[in-house]
Amino acid sequence: MPPTAPTPTDPWESLHTTALLGTDRRPLLPPAAGDSVAHLAVDRTDPATALLELAALETVRRRAGARPAPAGEAVTALLAAPAPEDHRPELPTPAARRLTLLLGSRGAGSPGTLANLTELLPQWLATARARGFRPPAAAVPALLDAARGRTELRPDAVALAGPLGRWLAARNADWRFVLRTTTDAPAGTAAPDGPDGPDGAAAAAPGDHHLWHEGLFAERVTHLTALRRSDPAAGLALLVSTWPTERAEDRLLFLDALQDGLSLADEPFLEAALGDRSKNVRATAAELLSTLPGSTLAHRMAERARAAVRLSERGTHLLVTPPTECDTAMQRDGIPLKSPTGRGERAWWFGEVIAATPLSLWPESTGLTPGRLLGLRVGDSLDESDSSWADDLREAWARAAVRQQDADWARALLGPAPAPAPGSRGGRAARAPRGTGAPAKLLAVLPPAERAVWTAAFIEVHGLGEAFQLLGACAAPWTPPLSTAVVAALARAAASGAYPWSHSGVLGMTERALSPATATAVEELAAEAAPAGAWAETFSRLAGTLRFREAMLAELGA
Repeated sequence: MPPTAPTPTDPWESLHTTALLGTDRRPLLPPAAGDSVAHLAVDRTDPATALLELAALETVRRRAGARPAPAGEAVTALLAAPAPEDHRPELPTPAARRLTLLLGSRGAGSPGTLANLTELLPQWLATARARGFRPPAAAVPALLDAARGRTELRPDAVALAGPLGRWLAARNADWRFVLRTTTDAPAGTAAPDGPDGPDGAAAAAPGDHHLWHEGLFAERVTHLTALRRSDPAAGLALLVSTWPTERAEDRLLFLDALQDGLSLADEPFLEAALGDRSKNVRATAAELLSTLPGSTLAHRMAERARAAVRLSERGTHLLVTPPTECDTAMQRDGIPLKSPTGRGERAWWFGEVIAATPLSLWPESTGLTPGRLLGLRVGDSLDESDSSWADDLREAWARAAVRQQDADWARALLGPAPAPAPGSRGGRAARAPRGTGAPAKLLAVLPPAERAVWTAAFIEVHGLGEAFQLLGACAAPWTPPLSTAVVAALARAAASGAYPWSHSGVLGMTERALSPATATAVEELAAEAAPAGAWAETFSRLAGTLRFREAMLAELGA
């Protein structure tokens, strides 16, 4: 095909077309009278190179020649309205300087001396917000830019930015996320004056469902979640109003939002969702219903569980009779016919029934505490000596404890905090105790202080090899006793000849969560380590980060 001859047109459009079609099919326009000296100087021997050079020149020309558009009445009104007052106290000067440093960081501090400073920004924001401060006005744009790129920062960043942040968001499309971010009102900030807020910005008020009907999917989920937290009945009514027209993947995430404020008032809707055409929607509806002990589904599961597990006449065994089939009613209640992991059918059905049964059934029907029930031997109903169902029963109870957030059962399944053997130095046990289901998930059900005590004891006995997920379940910053246990375990790891990178996951958490009070102990470990060794650098970096956090928190009065 012969090349297409270019026609005189806008230079940028001509270059754009040539780039799309290729210089072989659409040659460059020849130099024309009135072209700049720079354009005339472009060497056109290589058309591809010339195309790039001409595009660069045209870009500069277009930018330099752009004229500002006249402001419309709406824009003029926005610019004329000043930002509302923020009555919170301004950050102390040292804390404001620290914020500038954290917002300006693009990576680590001084090589080998500090962690990645961007990882410390969430802790700074949460602390400053809790203290009720407002940032300097000049820092708010950078704060909103940081939150734009990191969604996990948004609740604290938006609350900290306060009314000035909302005022700016109404005038910059890049910060529109501020207007749809769910957050409690910052301390000391006046409540919005009406549905649109004091600055005229379209605040996402609970009674304003514009976002629900016209917003992006993420905006709709955020709006529904906020509404469920403030008015669960209104949130359910809003979801019901559009449920038949929603896509299956959207219905699934909207159901997840019902976890906030979940009650028996949601049961009729969730029961209807058990007949949804989407398998995942049906499963999620069943799981939500199973967390409501008084629901009809919970009663149905309890009847199946009674048939599957009973106390022996002598009271020494739990006898298991797993389901022999998964009938239509069981499938409607969220039990899949086949295990997704290839597990045996009867074991799979049995586990699903027990996991969805209210845990209160077992003490009520046997008169035994969770601890006593877990201490009983488990046998087959046809053979008491067959203990093959013990792990299945325990694992299902663990799932139920996590799903129902039952601290008594979680505590019993975890067992007492590990204790070192007499004369042991700790950190030598090969593996964590088995049979506890998912320890980190069970641990997360317990109160924060209890989690820290249990994890500290675990680390003292088992070291850090299997502690990563347990530490992740503990509230940060860690308590001083837990922090001390972690530092002691790191010291043992260094003395044993292990390499720091074998504990990289835990070390990454220590920079954010270890109590700054352990900085002196870490500095001592750095001094004791071989000067050119990996542990000396690791401990020095950790100590520097702890000192940084110590100063950071002190500046905020924390």
